[in-house]
Amino acid sequence: MTEHAHSGHSHAHSHTHAVSPDADRRWLRAALFLLVAYMAVEVVIGFLAQSLALISDAAHMLTDAVSIVLALVAMRLAARPARGGYTYGLKRAEILSAQANGITLLVLSVWLAYEAVQRLISPPAVTGGLVVVTALSGVVVNLICTWLLSKANRSSLNVEGAYQHILTDLFGFIATAISGLVVLVTGFQRADAIASLIVVALMLKAGTGLVRESGRIFMEAAPAGIDPDALGDHLVATEQVVEVHDLHIWQITSGQPALSAHILVAPGGDCHKVRRTLHALLSTEYGITHATLQVDHLGEQDEDELLTLGPGPESGQPSGSHCDDSHGPVHRPGPHRH
Repeated sequence: MTEHAHSGHSHAHSHTHAVSPDADRRWLRAALFLLVAYMAVEVVIGFLAQSLALISDAAHMLTDAVSIVLALVAMRLAARPARGGYTYGLKRAEILSAQANGITLLVLSVWLAYEAVQRLISPPAVTGGLVVVTALSGVVVNLICTWLLSKANRSSLNVEGAYQHILTDLFGFIATAISGLVVLVTGFQRADAIASLIVVALMLKAGTGLVRESGRIFMEAAPAGIDPDALGDHLVATEQVVEVHDLHIWQITSGQPALSAHILVAPGGDCHKVRRTLHALLSTEYGITHATLQVDHLGEQDEDELLTLGPGPESGQPSGSHCDDSHGPVHRPGPHRH
């Protein structure tokens, strides 16, 4: 008996968030308008004051604006229903957006680091007062933008990418304000370049995190916090289950984990009951509501062979493995589970 159960159908609406996508878009658009207006002013003042810290903040604000535009486009694409060859829809557009945000942060940090080092070697005259006033007003603008984005759904890596951009910018403005004050009080011109390097360090940290997290999703890695081996052992410990293999766990997009597995049930066991039990376990203990389980009875003649853990046949699989080319560990009850 073979049963394919697609719990994704029964949980089609289980991936809703506390904040609706429409509300998310409103918060993002408000932040975008504020950023673009302030950025235009800051670029002019940065050149007048000859402050790399201000210009670097303005450049980072440009990436903030781009990140929000990308987030808005990705949200619109992700909302489209699945059709044609895109059986999951375009939900991963949000992950592409997050990765683009991370890469722009990394590229910009390299350019700013180079400029900052040049200015450490040969510092230009910086107008400290202008820098302080502009940076402090930038802190206010970024605090408002940070608050706006914190109202959106940050469990989305896409929204989190835009949020990280703006949060980094906020810290950058604080560093720039301090550097302007140092220049104003002490005349130490290199403080401006040092503030730029602080911004660079923050950008590298945020960019690396976004690229790593989006890369995990593209490489079909298990969601952070879920150990596939421990989960497989948990499934096989369920009553009537004698083997779990071809276990795959991945993320369709942020906050939407998915799982598929082949489950072998003891002869005479209730496949329907086992499937329902496993779905409930996955949903309540792991938050996985999109699961596809193939549940089969183990053939009577294979039972003794299955429990023999000797060398496998030419396929390289353990003796008694149900599939000739199963992927990943084979989970069985008892001390030798893999």
